[in-house]
Amino acid sequence: MMGSGAGLSSSGDRGSQTDVSIVSTVPDRHGFHGGSQYTPDEKQMIPASVLLRRELKWISMLNNWERVMTKKYKKVRERCRKGIPPSVRPRAWQYLCGGKLLMDGHMLPTGTGMLLPEEGLVGRKGEVISAPANRITYANLIAQEGDPRWIDDIQKDLHRQFPFHEMFMTEKGHGQQDLFHVLKAYSVLNPHIGYCQAQAPLAAFLLMHMPAEHAFWCLVSLCDKYLDGYYSHNMETLQLDGEILFALLKRVAPNVYKHLKKQKIAPILYMTEWFLCVYTRTLPWTTILRIWDMFLCEGIKVVFKVALVLLRFGLGRSDILRKCPTMYETLEMLRNLPSHVMEEEFIVHQIQRLNLTDEDFQREHERQLIRRKAAQENGGKHKGR
Repeated sequence: MMGSGAGLSSSGDRGSQTDVSIVSTVPDRHGFHGGSQYTPDEKQMIPASVLLRRELKWISMLNNWERVMTKKYKKVRERCRKGIPPSVRPRAWQYLCGGKLLMDGHMLPTGTGMLLPEEGLVGRKGEVISAPANRITYANLIAQEGDPRWIDDIQKDLHRQFPFHEMFMTEKGHGQQDLFHVLKAYSVLNPHIGYCQAQAPLAAFLLMHMPAEHAFWCLVSLCDKYLDGYYSHNMETLQLDGEILFALLKRVAPNVYKHLKKQKIAPILYMTEWFLCVYTRTLPWTTILRIWDMFLCEGIKVVFKVALVLLRFGLGRSDILRKCPTMYETLEMLRNLPSHVMEEEFIVHQIQRLNLTDEDFQREHERQLIRRKAAQENGGKHKGR
């Protein structure tokens, strides 16, 4: 699906900020040997005693997950906003996004056109592979051949995903093999979507934190629940969310809104990679982890809020706007945001300061749907003349 990947750069690191000359023989705590994501001297912001208490609280919640999510969601949300302890993060993410339920067969994937278990799956040699009733398994999916057009696209993209990370540095190594299987399995599971280039960094990011089967079911949940419609061929959902983002920006940062409107910079020009890849190709690693803790708990509105913070503080000062007389300078500024604007504590703090409610998001979504429908109807009338 070429359209959905058109706005993405070819590297898994943050394009213009990557310094490929610096490669360490010792990986950082996240597994990076170099590139823009490499953080060799990461500070321990949280005291060990506090981290231990948080770990114990999370373990208790995860052991009683259904009851906690039903009766104490606000408590879960609060703890996600503080940051999930690294030791429990993989398990927490699986529970938060519903990947665990999908993997265990308690839920069926909901994407349009997905294979149903009773239809059977076809193996490499043409044999029919049956699964238990109402169960689709990762093993069954990767046993299939897959659509040659998606297989070819996936193979071309494997080496581009986080090339400085220890999992993906070796061509055809275990990391790239797992990434291939996860992406192929999704293209088999949901043939209407197949494969989109922007899914690759999401899958690679998940693989850094959990086994391939777990990462696959989390990817299914992301693509079909959190980012539903983003990877369709016409990108209509993404364009609609771009208009919603722009309307919310008018409330949050009127001067930035006016600047972008004056230069006729469509939201799709700066928010595509942010939204499609959920910032995995944009921000520092520790910031990405904190954002995903909140994103998997609260949903797509977190992606909107991060974008609003980046726009407001990346372009908001008058001296910065003066340095952006044309579209070119403005987009370059957004591609090379100041480091303090991307720092994890700054972004998390500013997100929580935004005066936007769930009702504000819903209201704006409905308003933009009405506007889009009216524009389509007017367009149809003009075509009929």
